[in-house]
Amino acid sequence: MVDPSNESEMVARARAGDDLAWETLVRQHQEPVFRLAYLLLGDPDDARDIAQEVFIRTYKHLNRFDETRPLRPWLMRISSNLARNRKRSLARYWRTLERAARQQPVDRATLDSGGVEELWQAIRKLKHADQQVIYMRYFLEISEAEMASTLEIPRGTVKSRLHRALSRLRVLIETEFPDLRSGLYA
Repeated sequence: MVDPSNESEMVARARAGDDLAWETLVRQHQEPVFRLAYLLLGDPDDARDIAQEVFIRTYKHLNRFDETRPLRPWLMRISSNLARNRKRSLARYWRTLERAARQQPVDRATLDSGGVEELWQAIRKLKHADQQVIYMRYFLEISEAEMASTLEIPRGTVKSRLHRALSRLRVLIETEFPDLRSGLYA
């Protein structure tokens, strides 16, 4: 177990740029952070990725941490949140693959003859805010929660913006890019 007074001192030193203090904190907490991520995900590689991300985020936001409190609960909360997001992301990925497998295939000839470029043109015709949410969600695969944090808006607002952006894109494709629509939904 970590001595709370020593940990508080180590956090203060790490904030001041002491690399040795930061490395000591990481060594003290890396195993429990990894174990929690492993228990939640069941995959050692994913758990290592999550543990690494926990310490990267912690280091970036160490100035926000109240050094009078124990560090471990904060690390565990970050680990738990990242693992939950990873599971959601994987589940979303599998659902997308399953839906794609059930749908009729895309007419590759249409896409190869300019359909991809037309899709980019259609998206570029949208307002910047619409482009932003579509790119973040579908091209960068950022979760709604991360989008909310990035855009500094409530998660419900992210959902409504994304829904409206996709609706506008559908209308735009139907009215200005009919060849694209027939190629995508052949």
